[in-house]
Amino acid sequence: MNVYALAADTLLALHTLFVGFVVLGLVLVLLGGVLGWPWVRNPWFRLAHLGAIGFVVIQAWAGQICPLTLWENTLRRRAGEMGYEGSFIGHWLQQLLYYEAPHWVFVSAYSLFGLLVLASWWWVRPDFQRPPSG
Repeated sequence: MNVYALAADTLLALHTLFVGFVVLGLVLVLLGGVLGWPWVRNPWFRLAHLGAIGFVVIQAWAGQICPLTLWENTLRRRAGEMGYEGSFIGHWLQQLLYYEAPHWVFVSAYSLFGLLVLASWWWVRPDFQRPPSG
């Protein structure tokens, strides 16, 4: 396998993990708030989660393509691939991560999700008083 194709697949996997962190992070915060999991109140986790969705929302409102997507496409072109064709892993992660819709749909979805993450700060308040447990 070409080193650029491998790098593109690795970047796609990391991109998918980032999306999972954003989406599953909110689910776990809300579930943990109901079930009393103390780790969901960890301020470092919550700030990282808020920063992640904040970055996505700002980028969407600015009309910018995600830098990870741009980087991946550059690597795929260097590998001699045409965008999103390549390895098995790359193909299936791409099917999970990328889909077609008008730009306003993404801006609306990201913004609403960002508002939910902000609301979770009131529903399940981070505990800035207690030191984070390791």
